[in-house]
Amino acid sequence: MLNLDIARIFNEIADILEVQGENAFKIRAYRKAALTIETLTQDLTVIAERGGVKELKKIPGIGEGIAKKIVEIAETGDCKKHRELLQEMPAELIELLAIPHVGPKTIAKLHEELGITNLAGLEEVAKAHKLAGLPGFGTKAEENILKGIEQYRSYQGRVLLSKALPYAEAIVSELQRLDAVERILIAGSLRRMRETIGDIDILVVSTRPNEVMDAFTRMDGVEDVIAKGETKSSIILRGINVDLRVVEAASFGAAAHYFTGSKHHNVRIRELGMKRGLKINEYGVFRGAERIGGERESEVFASVELPYIPPELREDRGEIEAGKEGRIPNLVELENLKGDLHVHSAWSDGKNSIDEMADAARTLNYEYIAIADHSPAVGIAGGLNEEKIPQRLVEIELTNHRFEDEGVQFRVLNAVEVDIKSDFSLDFPDAILEAFDLVVAAVHSKFSQDRATMTNRIISAMASPHVDVIAHPTGRLLGKRDPYAVDMAKLMAAAKETDTILELNSFPERLDLNDLHCKMAKDYGVLVAISTDAHDILQMRDVRRYGIATARRGWLEPEDIVNTWNLAGLMKLMKGR
Repeated sequence: MLNLDIARIFNEIADILEVQGENAFKIRAYRKAALTIETLTQDLTVIAERGGVKELKKIPGIGEGIAKKIVEIAETGDCKKHRELLQEMPAELIELLAIPHVGPKTIAKLHEELGITNLAGLEEVAKAHKLAGLPGFGTKAEENILKGIEQYRSYQGRVLLSKALPYAEAIVSELQRLDAVERILIAGSLRRMRETIGDIDILVVSTRPNEVMDAFTRMDGVEDVIAKGETKSSIILRGINVDLRVVEAASFGAAAHYFTGSKHHNVRIRELGMKRGLKINEYGVFRGAERIGGERESEVFASVELPYIPPELREDRGEIEAGKEGRIPNLVELENLKGDLHVHSAWSDGKNSIDEMADAARTLNYEYIAIADHSPAVGIAGGLNEEKIPQRLVEIELTNHRFEDEGVQFRVLNAVEVDIKSDFSLDFPDAILEAFDLVVAAVHSKFSQDRATMTNRIISAMASPHVDVIAHPTGRLLGKRDPYAVDMAKLMAAAKETDTILELNSFPERLDLNDLHCKMAKDYGVLVAISTDAHDILQMRDVRRYGIATARRGWLEPEDIVNTWNLAGLMKLMKGR
């Protein structure tokens, strides 16, 4: 779990530096390093032992200073810089950074002017209208802060899928090394791949449960052992509740079904069992006192005359009825993706060159990627301007010529992420947009527009003959920014009418479209693109699975997703539009 610990430490360093008003470049370096490390599949301990700082510097986004700190953390569990910063800044003050509408400059000013050090103090002064007298604050700022506190609390106790899943997989990897573990499975809402989870549930089959529980409660990162027993133990690991249950082999399938949930799905299955004179619980499928099934999960479904229902669908949203009627979808798999229609390069705010992004895409067995760098309106991204567009095109064409010379079937698409401005105009005129292979349009400003205005703003972009994809359609950032007000039914209808593709942005804090909107798109007959919005080669590789998970929860099949199509099929679609 060292990678995740290092990422956490670097994020905390960046948080404190932000509040202190430190150099933005230094803060970004820590943030980028943390993001890279979070998604890294290689163990940093192994890399550090193999070649130390020199080897670590080969990882994109890891400079010498960061590399030295990684070695220090690997050897001691922390680094001097982190310890020093924690002594300078109260931990409760850093927590305020997680509140929407509260940035580091705001925190620094509130701490200096009003002595605010924690959430309770911030809420108190906002409710007492003590902020309005400060320069740069007013009634609206107070309202936003109180709204942000409410939103923050609604996520308390919830953990992003992208944070919980790596921890769960690390636990499974560690426990699998034990001879005492015969089978092991991640269960609960994490197995259903919900976008946020409350805790981690793990099931194990073992005839030596005490050995398993000893290893579980002694793992690195365990902050507290809540309970330890022969069949169940609970710990706090890196702030997340983790429950481990040991079951016998004959009950493993039934336990997997029961502890995966959801509660409403399980109730429906039990009701179907009762109608057939069966009792279905975590121990098995019973007719009277006789256990007639439960070793395999499929036996639970077969006992009530249903096909196997994938975990992502078990939310009582029609999967039982679909199973009865033989309509369980053939859900999309990661291997179905043939390309990515929204990635960034160093021509805007990406870290890698077009060549590097293309070569990375080739290792994923892709046939294409769309380099969709930002238009100028997103100033912080250093987007394309009219002068840069032809220069970037030369680089794209050189990369494509290289693949042609090598006899490789791969294409880099000349794309752009164009801003949908608040006045309904696009950030580039038609004469420029028509020259791109693919145009991705997105809202990046004025999120507070009312529902009707925001809906019409996005629909106006769909009406453009040059816009192919609407990116992150609701603009949400999980735990940080609510979706903007938008009528999704009207968006779906307009997308269908204009043949506009809607993006499922795989970035873990977005997952936008969400699962319900994916199902909605399927029902409307609107095509979806599962894109990573990657800003470096590691993101392009590693965040895909969160988009796939959301698509599966939304009942999407390969034919519903445009980037499961091969290059010829995609280009035919683009020409047809």
